[in-house]
Amino acid sequence: MTDSRVLSLEGVNNFRDYGDYAVAGGGRVKRGVLWRSGQHVGASDADLDVIAGLGLTTVTDLRGDSERTLNPCRRHTSFAAQVLTCDGESAALASHIDAAKGVLTEADARGAMRRLYAEMPYRANLVAVLRRHFSALADDGVSLIHCFAGKDRTGLSVALTHHVLGVQADDVMADYLLTNTVMAGRDFHGRSGSDVSKYERMDEATGQALRGVEAEYLAEGLAAIRASHGTIDAYLAEVLAVDSAKQERIRAALVI
Repeated sequence: MTDSRVLSLEGVNNFRDYGDYAVAGGGRVKRGVLWRSGQHVGASDADLDVIAGLGLTTVTDLRGDSERTLNPCRRHTSFAAQVLTCDGESAALASHIDAAKGVLTEADARGAMRRLYAEMPYRANLVAVLRRHFSALADDGVSLIHCFAGKDRTGLSVALTHHVLGVQADDVMADYLLTNTVMAGRDFHGRSGSDVSKYERMDEATGQALRGVEAEYLAEGLAAIRASHGTIDAYLAEVLAVDSAKQERIRAALVI
């Protein structure tokens, strides 16, 4: 993978910079201060050295208690970032595996993923940690956000962050879909905590509908937000406590 946003690590998937996009009204999101990834349980020592060089000040871990217990993140000996975690569970399993229950066909898989995205914005434990994530973004530090695979919970959260920053919709979607390119040919690292034999026996198209991301998934999540709150900004203010003043603080910290 040669995309300049991507850090090609040995044991951490989907590690990339989601800054450096143009924003509405002029300016760009800072580069090198906003990172996203999958979990770090499989990080090599060399990976840890690379991550340590980023100077992270905050890590938002969107996984729930069970996932963190099964797959504890490896840390560099110099690691000193504040880790924001979810109390309780933010998914029964990794989101794409959770969605696989009852799936027999590709159409089933796509339907399950759309339903997953429609309800994710209202998971109480996920909402709680996202509130802390957005508060931390206003502090002008270097942030990493991740979940199990770095694609669903992380994908929706990054899209919301991009919205706050004023990133254009096409770039928001392009960043979300970059997961499919970055993850091509790679396996997920870590244990799922469940019998995934049925998931592994699915045909390739059905499995990819769960393992990958599709524009329709993110669109479904954002549509569910608009259906309940009218606008993304209203959802941010009413659910995530990111009102217009906090949005301005975040933009002041992260847009140049």
